[in-house]
Amino acid sequence: MSNVICQTSCLSKKYKDTYALQDINFQIKKGEIYGLIGENGAGKTTLMKLLTGIIFATDGEIEIFGERGYNNLVRKRNKIGCTIENPAIYGDLTARQNLEIHRLEKGVQSKNCVEEVLSLVKLTNDSKKKAKHYSLGMKQRLAIAMALLGDPELLILDEPVNGLDPTGIIELRELLVSLNKEKGITIMISSHILSELHKLATCYGIIHGGKLVEQITAAELDEKCRKHIYIQVDDVQSAVQILETKLNIQDYSVFDNNVIKVYSHIDERSKVNRTLAQNNIFANDFTVRGDSLEAYFSRAIGGKQYA
Repeated sequence: MSNVICQTSCLSKKYKDTYALQDINFQIKKGEIYGLIGENGAGKTTLMKLLTGIIFATDGEIEIFGERGYNNLVRKRNKIGCTIENPAIYGDLTARQNLEIHRLEKGVQSKNCVEEVLSLVKLTNDSKKKAKHYSLGMKQRLAIAMALLGDPELLILDEPVNGLDPTGIIELRELLVSLNKEKGITIMISSHILSELHKLATCYGIIHGGKLVEQITAAELDEKCRKHIYIQVDDVQSAVQILETKLNIQDYSVFDNNVIKVYSHIDERSKVNRTLAQNNIFANDFTVRGDSLEAYFSRAIGGKQYA
């Protein structure tokens, strides 16, 4: 059985003569926290609206929990909770009242679910306070509580950290990790704040100008961004032996095309190169590489290059 719970094929959305999204092919696997990265206007919200059925595609297909087609998608979307743009929170009502209205609108039968989601997002003690008196962080948690009604398997959140202070960001991050790890909820979260997504996401999709530029796992991104000495030689086996015996280097990896990445001794790279040469190993390429996360994102979308 496939562990892919959501995927698209050549998905496009066009407004008059302009594509908001074009030929998007991506997938979310069960248990992931999928970080959708992009600048404002890149198409993140449009993609989320298409997945949740708020708007409809011009071309392409969406598959959710193994089903395609309009009627099947309507049924399967009951397993999705979302908060996109500004959720409908009534300021003169309490959190509990807001959730009760939303429960009825969604057709959720169990009344106990209101208390359950209040507890999950840690709003039980503030549930009698009118929402207009909530901080922005509390409103975000209330919006997520609304999305959690009906026990969704997939949670789609559009820019939930925007405008939050550092405390609010930490609280929201802890909540999402808890929902993912303890409740088993798969999460798709969009943001243009890469540093925050890096603390959450297990997989990333980079979107720019309505196109999906790259999909990459957190492990792959960390590998690409980690600073290292990039060494390309003709004789990898001999070079590795010299690195280990002459320089006591243990933190390295060997890749295709006779490439060695050394993650230590960055500040002693001249010594490393000299030692290799003294032992008749001459590097075809010997450079320090590795991006910051921001630099990698900028390079991926063809923006400013960083040293």
